[in-house]
Amino acid sequence: MEQIIVAVITGVATVVAVIITNNRSNRDMDAKLDKAQAVTETKLDALTDEVRKHNNFAQRVPVIEEQIKVANHRIEDLERKIM
Repeated sequence: MEQIIVAVITGVATVVAVIITNNRSNRDMDAKLDKAQAVTETKLDALTDEVRKHNNFAQRVPVIEEQIKVANHRIEDLERKIM
């Protein structure tokens, strides 16, 4: 009978130890995931800003190209007048 009681107490102690260890491990993992999520969100925000800057540049390039065409035509007209 005494051996059964010792075995039950040992089993309960083992289960309690495993539960405590798992809870700590889960807390640590949650903290690491939260930190990784924060880093990911920060990087995503920075990337979003870069994409917005690029899109703005991409929208402005056709306007600049058109202005260059107009300037080139004006230069050609002036060159023709000089000759």
